[in-house]
Amino acid sequence: MTLTPDTKSRLVVIVGSVREGRFGPTVASWVADIARKHPGFDVEVLDLADVDLPLALPPVPAKIAGDDYPRPEAMLPVTAQLEAADAFLVVTPEYNHSYPASLKMLIDWHFTQWTAKPVAFVSYGGAAGGRHAVLHLENVLTELHAVTIRDGLSFPNYFFTWGEDGPSDERSETYAVTMLDQLAWWSRALRAARAAEPYPGGA
Repeated sequence: MTLTPDTKSRLVVIVGSVREGRFGPTVASWVADIARKHPGFDVEVLDLADVDLPLALPPVPAKIAGDDYPRPEAMLPVTAQLEAADAFLVVTPEYNHSYPASLKMLIDWHFTQWTAKPVAFVSYGGAAGGRHAVLHLENVLTELHAVTIRDGLSFPNYFFTWGEDGPSDERSETYAVTMLDQLAWWSRALRAARAAEPYPGGA
C-alpha cells in the first residue's frame, strides 16, 4: 500500500509515568523515533507530566455524547489530541503489579476518544518488565471499546539492559517494527470502519 499524508495514521505516544527521576521519557523517545521512521504514522508524544489530571471527576452526565462530558479547561487540548488520534502507544512502568495512577486518570477522564481505536504497549520494570501493568491496561481499555494489540515490547530489569543508545538487545528495534506494523494495520482498518458507519454502543 502506498501511503500519503491523508492515509497516514495519527499516532499518540503516551508517557505514563510522572514520577521524579522517571525512565519513561527515555523509552518513549526511543520508540517514538522508530515510529517516525515508519511510513504509516505521523507521531505525537503526550507526556502526562505536562498535563493537569485532577483526581476528582465531575458528576457523570446521564448520557455522554461526544465531548459534552465536563472537563477542566486546561485539559481540553489533551482531549482534542486524543479525539484526533487514530492509534495510541502507551509507555508504562509497573508500580506494585499495576500501572501508574496518572494513566488511570487520563483514561477515566475520557470515553469516546478511545472507542474503536487500536492501542499498543511498551512496558518496563523489574523482573516482569511491566507485563502486569499491561495486563491491567488491556482490561481497562477493552471496557472502553479500544482494540489492544497482541504484540508489544517489554523491558525487564531495564536498569541493567539499557545504554545511552537504547536497549542492549539489538532485536528490540525489529520487535518494535513488528508491533508498529500491526498497529498501523489496525489503525487504517478501524479508521475506515469508523468512517463507514458509527460504532455500535460504546462508552
